[in-house]
Amino acid sequence: MTFTRKAIAACLLPLSMAACTSTEKPATVSTVKPVEKAPAPFPSTYKAYPGVATAIRNVTIYDGEGGKIDNGVVFMSGGKITSVGGPDTPIPADIAVFDGAGKYVTPGIIDIHSHLGDYPTPSVEAHSDGNEATSPTTPEVWAEHSVWPQDPGFSRALTNGGITSLQILPGSANLMGGRSVVLKNVYSRTIQGMKFPGAPYCMKMACGENPKRVYGTKGRMPSTRMGNLAVNRQTWIKAQEYRKKRDSGKEFTRDLGMETLAGVLDGEISIQNHCYRADEMALVLDMAKEFGYKVSTFHHAVESYKIADLLRDNGVCSAVWADWWGFKMEAYDAIPENAAILQNSGACVIIHSDDENQIQRLNQEAAKAQADGRRMGIQISDAEVIKWLTYNPAKALGIADKTGSLKPGKMADVVLWNGNPLSVYSRPEMVWIDGALMYDAKDPKRRPVSDFELGQPGEGDVK
Repeated sequence: MTFTRKAIAACLLPLSMAACTSTEKPATVSTVKPVEKAPAPFPSTYKAYPGVATAIRNVTIYDGEGGKIDNGVVFMSGGKITSVGGPDTPIPADIAVFDGAGKYVTPGIIDIHSHLGDYPTPSVEAHSDGNEATSPTTPEVWAEHSVWPQDPGFSRALTNGGITSLQILPGSANLMGGRSVVLKNVYSRTIQGMKFPGAPYCMKMACGENPKRVYGTKGRMPSTRMGNLAVNRQTWIKAQEYRKKRDSGKEFTRDLGMETLAGVLDGEISIQNHCYRADEMALVLDMAKEFGYKVSTFHHAVESYKIADLLRDNGVCSAVWADWWGFKMEAYDAIPENAAILQNSGACVIIHSDDENQIQRLNQEAAKAQADGRRMGIQISDAEVIKWLTYNPAKALGIADKTGSLKPGKMADVVLWNGNPLSVYSRPEMVWIDGALMYDAKDPKRRPVSDFELGQPGEGDVK
């Protein structure tokens, strides 16, 4: 069959716009209708609370990206940061203005590792919904389907810790624990109303003692570290096969777990990996290269200091504690200088909580890690340490274009501290989320209280 140039050009147009023709008799062209992509399930319905145009002046500003401004001004309107600058920054008339003399402003604090809602308070067995410990690989589960929006821990994190966004992860019993979800720290009747708009999904993985202990005691694989890697690799091979079927255009049966893993292989879902030992982190990085996926962050990562250069060169963050140590064998070689050594090596540092109490004082944890570095001669500025709590977690979660630093156009997630946020004596005085004042220490009515707490002892307590 011979095609004219005009016919060839027509073939290059969308099928709805043109039909292929030839110089011979018309041919019947069979077309396969492209499969329309279904809308994302459980979409975010988050809407910012109402706010007013607000300026904070005469305040020390840590912008979240390592910058510091003395006697500065932060102006927010329409839910966004409008301007940040020195004392000469213009402030429009007829707006709310707060004088921050002696006080400090930072971006909202972001906790990259939380289980609030999945392990809520009260901490009873009926609320234990973070680990689907029935199979070593459960990529099909989504942490958001366990989150209880009425967990009183959300308000404690906001008022005591200045937490404006947080990632809720499945637990670490499984090699592949399922999808995480990023939330804005606001109260909502539904989890969809808390979902951070536009935040990409991540998937939780775990290596080391937890999976081999949980499943080894059940008499099934994995029961060793080599079993951990073998089960992981075999599962990734299955995911590759599923992806080929999905992309072949032929009919295939949906598999929720494989959909998540294929999303990882497609680069749409990043990996948040629970891992303690340096040697295992290095193995995981090789496995990621074998199958072509990206590890965003190693969590806990108490031995990251041993391979700081490797993590730096691979662009992998370490979400660490300041000084948790020795509670199991793989945590034995932790050192309090871990974060400082990583920072000094040019690697990405994040301070995380993994705890409903520690999330309320991540600023103090960061200060401890900074002090431990100074004791060994590593000087890290306060402005750079704030980055561990703001911009770096935002970057690791894929939301740094929206939050994590005080830059014009970003979400107005802002904390006014009553003193230097790296002082044990300082605490949030006001917290804005998307420009809405969500907490005011001087106004008892401006304190979020979950519906579950109403009428109970300690309602809205911020101690």
